[in-house]
Amino acid sequence: MKYAFEDHCWKDVVGEDILKIYQAYERETFVGRQPALLAIDLYNIAYQGGSKLPIELQADYPSSCGVYAWEAIEPTKALFAAARALGMPIIYSTSDTRMRKAGGRSVKATNRRSGAASEDAYDIFEAFKPHDSDLIIYKTRASAFYGTPLTAQLTMMGVDSLIVCGESTSGCVRASTVDAYSHGYHTVVVEECCFDRSPISHKVSLFDLHHKYADVMHIDEVLGHLSQRTKQKPA
Repeated sequence: MKYAFEDHCWKDVVGEDILKIYQAYERETFVGRQPALLAIDLYNIAYQGGSKLPIELQADYPSSCGVYAWEAIEPTKALFAAARALGMPIIYSTSDTRMRKAGGRSVKATNRRSGAASEDAYDIFEAFKPHDSDLIIYKTRASAFYGTPLTAQLTMMGVDSLIVCGESTSGCVRASTVDAYSHGYHTVVVEECCFDRSPISHKVSLFDLHHKYADVMHIDEVLGHLSQRTKQKPA
């Protein structure tokens, strides 16, 4: 299915005047020639408390994305299945817990309190359990690129572009996508496979990324592109 360039979730929060200003960014969107799937922070802590609004989970699970995380499970599973069927490299990012366990002084951007995390908080959620052939990137900052070997790994795998899913849209997804652009990778961000605690942050972040750094595409668009491809050969 083909969508208009602005036919996305931000239509109810971005006014006509802003859309007119951004008309110059309109273009054909596409999936790159040799993509990898980059799954940002699909770890347990984002799903804690189940499919409830984040405000209902705030007291017990302040890092949970609640219903927004759970709504993204099925489309993300479909994305993973398509990627695996094509032999596409699959890369996960998660928090480097060594820094968290070390204690002591650390640099933080905000005074936000996340509460005590369980031992498996930053393990990948069961629905997206990595295979032995997958790559896991452990990071200490928002971007999966910053201070990690990700760029070198992508080069060795022959990857020229990325398909991005995960959380949070306004945080680590956004930071990783901007860095992917800065490193010269064409990037697709899959709208239904990203999520955030804040719906408005999700929508505005996707709007910004779509017009400046990436192609935001719907899951059925991406699956349609991938369905026309043959299995990738390892680099």
